[in-house]
Amino acid sequence: MKFRLKKGKKFVLTSLLAMLGVLGAAGVCFAQAPVTQLINSGDTAWMLISTALVMLMTPGLAFFYGGMVRSKNVLGTIMHSFIILCVISIVWVLWGYTLAFGPDRGGFIGGLEYLGLNGVGQGGAPLAPTIPHLVFMMFQGMFAVITPALITGAFAERMKFSAVVFFTVLWTTFVYSPVCHWVWGGGWIETHLHALDFAGGTVVHINSAAAAIVAAIVVGRRKGYMKEPIAPHNLPLTIMGAALLWFGWFGFNAGSALTSGGLASLAFVTTNTASAAAALGWAGVEYMHRKKSTALGAVSGAVAGLVAITPAAGFVTPLSSIIIGLVAGGICYLAVSLKPRFGYDDALDVLGIHGVGGTWGAIATGIFATLAVNPAGANGLLLGNVKQFMSQIIAVAATWIYSMVVSLVLLKIVDWTIGLRVEEKHEEIGLDLSQHGETGYYL
Repeated sequence: MKFRLKKGKKFVLTSLLAMLGVLGAAGVCFAQAPVTQLINSGDTAWMLISTALVMLMTPGLAFFYGGMVRSKNVLGTIMHSFIILCVISIVWVLWGYTLAFGPDRGGFIGGLEYLGLNGVGQGGAPLAPTIPHLVFMMFQGMFAVITPALITGAFAERMKFSAVVFFTVLWTTFVYSPVCHWVWGGGWIETHLHALDFAGGTVVHINSAAAAIVAAIVVGRRKGYMKEPIAPHNLPLTIMGAALLWFGWFGFNAGSALTSGGLASLAFVTTNTASAAAALGWAGVEYMHRKKSTALGAVSGAVAGLVAITPAAGFVTPLSSIIIGLVAGGICYLAVSLKPRFGYDDALDVLGIHGVGGTWGAIATGIFATLAVNPAGANGLLLGNVKQFMSQIIAVAATWIYSMVVSLVLLKIVDWTIGLRVEEKHEEIGLDLSQHGETGYYL
C-alpha cells in the first residue's frame, strides 16, 4: 500500500507539472482576434445571461444532490460540484475548449490552435458570428462544468475527494471534449451523420450517465446498501436545487440558439412545457404504483423532463414537447424503480434520469423534429424521415459505447495511482469529516 501511494503521488505531481508547462506556453502566445461588425449587442447580452444561468445550474445540482445523501455527506457532496466548477473553468481555458472546438482533426478531435485561448478574443465566434468568441467559449465552458458534476451522483458518499478531482480532469480531456467535438465542433456526428442535438442530449446527459454507471460499478456499493435504510436527509434542499436547475435550464436550452430571436423563444417554451409534463407524468405513474405522489418524485420528474427535451428543444413544437415530457416522466420513474433488481448502487439515479431521459430525448428528436419550426434542423420519423431517426440512434449508441469504455480505463488509472474509494472507517464517519474536516450541521 505504501508503494502504491508514493507511485500515485509521483504520477500526480508529474501531471501537475505538465499542466503548468501548458499554462506557461499558452500565456506567451495569447492573441485576440479583432472585433468584427457582425457582433450583435442583443445576442451578446442574451448569451452572457444564458452563460450565467448555466453556471447557476452546477450549484443547483450541488443542492439537488446534497439533500438526497445522508447528513454526514452533505458538504462532501456539495463540494464535488463546487470544486468541479473551479477545476474545469481552468481546464477549459487551457486545453478543453481547443480540443472541443478547435479546427477539426479527422472528425474526432479539435486541433490545438486555441490552446490557452490563443486567438480567442472579442471578434465573432466561428460557430456564432454575432457574439464574441470569448462569450461562446464561456457558454460552452459551463456545459463542460456541469457534465462531470452530474457523474458524481453515481458514486456519492464513497469516493475520495482527490480521486474525484483527478478523474474529472482526465474525463473532461479524454471523453467530454472529443464527444463535444463530434456533435457540435465539426466532428463526424455533426458533419457526416447529421444527427441533431440542440443542447446536449448526447454530449451532456448520455455522456455523463455512461460514465456514471461504470463508476458506480467500479467503485462498488455503499456500505450497508440494500441492507439498511439509506434515505435523503433534507428534501427541501433537494427541491430548492431542482428549482435552480429548472431556472438555469432556460439558459442551457434557449441559450443554445446562440441568438436572442425566435429560436431561443421556441426552446424556452419547449423547455418549460416538457419539464412540467414530465413532473406530472412521474407523479401520475408513481401514484398508480404506490398510491402516493412524493415531492422527491415530482422534482425528479421535472429534471427528467428537462433532460429529455434538451436535444429536441429547438427542433420540435410545444405540443410535441408535452409528449416528450410525459413519456420521460413515466419511463424514468420505471428505470429508477427497477434499479434494486439489478443490484448496482447508482446512489442518486444518474442512469435512471440522465441516461434513460437523455436516450429517450435524443431518439424523440428523431421522431418529432420538424423543419417547420427550425429550417436548420430536419424532419423526423413522423414526417417520413427514417434516415434522421437512424442517425439519432447511431449517435446515441456511439456516445454510450465510447464514454463507457474510456471512462472505465480512466477510472482504473485513477484507482491504480491514488485509489478511488475512501477507507471503510472514513465512509462510516462520512465524507464531511473524513475528507474535509467539517460538518454540515451542528444539532
